[in-house]
Formats: sequence, structure tokens, C-alpha cells
Amino acid sequence: MERGEWENQTFLMEFFLLGLGNAHELQIPLFLLCLTIYTVTIVGNILIIVLVVTDPHLHTPMYFFLVNLSSLETCYSSTILPRLLVSFLTGDRTISVQWCMAQFFFFGTFATSECYLLAAMSYDRYLAICQPLLYGGIMNWKVCIQLVTGSWFAGLLISAGITSCLSRQRFCGPNAIDHFFCEEAPLLEISCSDTGMIRILTIILSFPDVVFPFLFTLASYVCIIADILRIPSTSGRHKAFSTCSSHLTMVIVFYGTLIIVYMLPRTAPLRQLNKIFSFFYTVLTPLINPLIYSLRNREVKRALGK
Repeated sequence: MERGEWENQTFLMEFFLLGLGNAHELQIPLFLLCLTIYTVTIVGNILIIVLVVTDPHLHTPMYFFLVNLSSLETCYSSTILPRLLVSFLTGDRTISVQWCMAQFFFFGTFATSECYLLAAMSYDRYLAICQPLLYGGIMNWKVCIQLVTGSWFAGLLISAGITSCLSRQRFCGPNAIDHFFCEEAPLLEISCSDTGMIRILTIILSFPDVVFPFLFTLASYVCIIADILRIPSTSGRHKAFSTCSSHLTMVIVFYGTLIIVYMLPRTAPLRQLNKIFSFFYTVLTPLINPLIYSLRNREVKRALGK
């Protein structure tokens, strides 16, 4: 765009989130649904944190990672749901550019950190099942803290890089974001700057952001499943698989919906479907975490019973 054309542009100070739909009669039911989901998510994840902290039997690396995962899920859902609840209740869907960038930054930080934390948890399960004699020596508390700290730091660093580039974009209209939160793809669609560099940066960062943690997690579970299948007794296989089934379920749900969201082309007929899957991995995944670990894990159920 020429200099004179830039000077004639009026740059946006706020965005309008189109949300999940415009049907007025659905706003209250959607508000009640999201309020219920958010309440159960927060209470469930905080309950898991309290159980692990107060029960000495759960002071192990596996549950140390679980506490951090529950903390992530609590922060993760809190970046999106409170704003969504306000829009359902008041009808106000506007969000300032600054708040939009802040939401994008925190969402990116927690999502990336979760990818790395799930990889760290898969490594913990790999050592516990495939290398039980070495587990105690390798997975000590120093290593656990380093893995968790590295997960949070990686999420913070990668998200800061992308947000910094995105905040330099010029948005000059229309101001409507076809989503229920500030996400990169719909934001770039309304940018009047050259988006080539940020798209290339996003592709480059997607490898340390999602691809590498996913491949590491996948490789860990391939080794785990192969090792479990070599166990001669059925009870032995069942016992070994039960130690990682909850985490494996979380990995499948998280990465399954994440891959569908970012593999779906953003064409007009598929945008509503994209929003549905985005709602699943941003809103429902944090809800599923406490349910999976409380219903499928004997030690958590025993601690809850106490």
C-alpha cells in the first residue's frame, strides 16, 4: 500500500467478536451452558490440586505434573470464558485491540505450555513403564521442576514472539472477528498490513510449538504400547495400561481437536465447524481433564473418598 493510502486509513481501536451465533434466543442457554462448564472446570481442577497437595500418597512426579496441568487448564479456560460469558449476558461483543492482544498472548502461552507439559508427562509414563529400574534415578524432583519450568518458559517465549509480530499489524477494517475469541487466523484476515512475514514465522514456530512436542508424545506412547503388549499376563497388561490411560485420553482429546481446527480450511461453509472444534479444545478440554483423572484414576478416587 502507498504512503498516501496509508494516511487515508482509519486504524481500529476495538474489534467486534462475532461469537458462536447471532440468534438472540440462544444467548441465555449458551450463557448457562458456559457458566456451568466454567464453574465445573475451575472447581474440578482446583479440587485435584488440593487433593494432590494434601495427600502424601500423591506426592509423586506423575501427580506433580498433574497439578501443573490442572493449573494450566484453570488459566487456559479463564482467558476465554469470562469474556464470552459477559458477551452472552450483556450482548456487548466489543473488545479493545490491547485486550485482544493480551488474550491472544495468554491463550498462546497456556496452549503451548500444555503441549510441552503433555510431552513431559508422556516421558514420565515412558520411564515408569519401559524403564522402571531407572525411573527413580532419572525422574527426581530436580528433573520434574526443570521439565515443568521449561514447559512454562517455552510457552511464554513462543507466544511472546508471535504476539509481538501480530501487535505490529495494522487493522483498518472491517472490525468484525469471525470467532468467539482473539485467534491468529481471523485476526490476520482483517489486517491491512503485509501478513506474509508473520505467516512464515507462525509456520516456523509451529514446529517447536506443536509439532515437536506432539511427535515426542506420539513416540513415547508407541514405545509404551509396544512394551505393554510384550507383557505375558493379561492382568499385567491391564495394570500397566491403567497407569497411563488417563493421560493418553487427554493427549488424544487435546491433539485430536487441535489438529482438526488448524487443518480445516477457513472457507465460509467450514467456519462454523471450525468454531465448534475450537470451542471443544479451548473450553471443553479443561473440563474433561478433572473428570478423566477423577473417574479413571484409583488413587485420585481414593484421595477424594478420604
